[in-house]
Amino acid sequence: MGDCNVEFQVTRDLEKRLARRRAVEADIRAGRWRKANKDLLLVPDRIAARMLRAALRMTGLYSRGIRNALAPVVRHARLEFENLPESFDGFRILHLADLHIDGLDGLAEAVAERVEGLDADLCVMTGDYRFDVGGPHDAVYPRLLTILSRIRAPHGVVAILGNHDEADMAMKLENLGVQLLVNEALEIANRGGRLWVIGVDDPHYYGCDDLDGALEDVPAEAFKVLLAHSPEMFREAAVAGIDLYFCGHTHAGQICLPGIGPLRVNAACPRHYTHGHWKHGAMRGHTSAGVGCALLPVRYNCPPEIGLIELVRKETGDRSQESGVRMNGE
Repeated sequence: MGDCNVEFQVTRDLEKRLARRRAVEADIRAGRWRKANKDLLLVPDRIAARMLRAALRMTGLYSRGIRNALAPVVRHARLEFENLPESFDGFRILHLADLHIDGLDGLAEAVAERVEGLDADLCVMTGDYRFDVGGPHDAVYPRLLTILSRIRAPHGVVAILGNHDEADMAMKLENLGVQLLVNEALEIANRGGRLWVIGVDDPHYYGCDDLDGALEDVPAEAFKVLLAHSPEMFREAAVAGIDLYFCGHTHAGQICLPGIGPLRVNAACPRHYTHGHWKHGAMRGHTSAGVGCALLPVRYNCPPEIGLIELVRKETGDRSQESGVRMNGE
């Protein structure tokens, strides 16, 4: 990305790891797939979206929602960990979630402008690169490349698939220089120290996640960063010893009412975990509001978000920052 020339050592059979998702996708196309309470933006959602679009146009608010969706903000945060290796003190992770990059003209350029010049060591992307849940995805890659070409991250870009994505997108993402993780882990070395980035397949709709399998070769004492599309695995991840959990999917509601908040977050977990920074046991999490939009290319009281997270080593016994989170946003 940018000036960096990072080569990924792909030591696994990507197609083998995608086999389970391909089987589910085949069942979906054949009408055999049913998953209670985990829809894939089915007919009722699409009908509701058409009705909402008509109402917003009648009130003159639709164009405002599009303008809001084209104005991403950068949110900075410092997360403190007592077990962070010293060599990763100050390590900065750029988090991009829910790009849905082919859904709105001009979004790729707006995001590229915002990420250019950000000082990051690693970029992680937590799924949903396509706007629709089916059909062609050729428009995704040139727009995604517009963003990737402006990212400066010496340790590269690591990504997972979301519920809007399909298996055929995996190799095309890797051809753009992205390291795609499908229920596997990647060791990151920095100044003599190491941490592990673990990526699982979509747990929300496809249910193809395998955290235990992804952790098979990861040392128990290692500092572990999990990439999952949605926050719904928070209990399982905490039990597995994950230190930091990156996710998205919820869009933080995308449409939020003043004084009320999001009408819907579409995640089977408490709302505490559906936006921003949170903690579960010893594990910290970051659920992004996302960059793009789903169903309609509009946002209200919920700006598109680019996350820049700095990892800080907290000395044992230092209680000066009880929450372990310091953040600000542009």
